Amino acid sequence: MAKIAIVYYSGTGNTYQMARAVEEGAKSAGADVRFRRAAELASDAAIDSNPAWRANTEATRHVEVATPDDLEWADGFIFGTPTRFGLPSSQLKQFIDTCGPKWDAGKLRDKVAGVFGGSITPHGGQEATLLALQNIFYHWGTVIVPVGYTDPSLFAAGGNPYGVSMTDPRGGGAPEEILAACRFQGLRIARYAELVARNLHMLAAPTAKDKTRRAAVDARIKKPTKAKAGKRAR
Repeated sequence: MAKIAIVYYSGTGNTYQMARAVEEGAKSAGADVRFRRAAELASDAAIDSNPAWRANTEATRHVEVATPDDLEWADGFIFGTPTRFGLPSSQLKQFIDTCGPKWDAGKLRDKVAGVFGGSITPHGGQEATLLALQNIFYHWGTVIVPVGYTDPSLFAAGGNPYGVSMTDPRGGGAPEEILAACRFQGLRIARYAELVARNLHMLAAPTAKDKTRRAAVDARIKKPTKAKAGKRAR
């Protein structure tokens, strides 16, 4: 059973809905899931300027705030964020910036990772935002598992191969097509995370015994058989 951490930031609730669908998908694969939100950084005045932002803030106060320990615990993690001028939200980025000590200690390597998000308009930076998030995973040494075009639900959701993304429905809530794709993404990440976690020993540095065994095998491969040696003599 994989351990999956879902860390998201949501202003008005769209990314929250997507994150819950990702959670459903991961749990359907039998994963143990930690559902976490990035801490809010905006002022009350800014939040109050948008009724939907205030409503979502109050409705999700019960969701635990993410910590770097959640990523160390996990076999895989999925980050979700709305687009902010083609980049991840500052709230999620601030959380990521606190993970430096975990990265430095090698606690984030060899884990599976994926991303999802959205923007107000179809060309509002959805792909740029997800690609920017994935840059972080290169530094951490995590294994990026994109959704690609691996399931029909992804085409119905718009066909973003980097991760599920949504255009703001303007108050209508996340469409079922998007939520179905998110469930698939959660399922996919959980399956890959379990596969990698079970086989981490194969990624470990070879021991002295492994090197000796490898050298013996190489020697047998290079050593000519009697038949070959005879042909050479003739």
